[in-house]
Amino acid sequence: MKTRYTMERDVTNYKAIGIAEGYEESKSPEEYYQAWQHLIDTGLAWSLQGWFGRRAMDLIEEGLCNPPREIKAPTENL
Repeated sequence: MKTRYTMERDVTNYKAIGIAEGYEESKSPEEYYQAWQHLIDTGLAWSLQGWFGRRAMDLIEEGLCNPPREIKAPTENL
């Protein structure tokens, strides 16, 4: 069974993006993957610059993150 990472409730999209980009330091590898899982689950990974989506797909293919539970249109996340 794969681990499903979920971010803390008070995480913002800004924090998840910051961790993914590296300007916000993650406290642990788990927090790093949680940030990516948040971007995947919210659909932001595919609305931001192209490398976010490519990295998200790499993490999913490597089994480090899971596919989104449901597909959301990018406008639903604004």
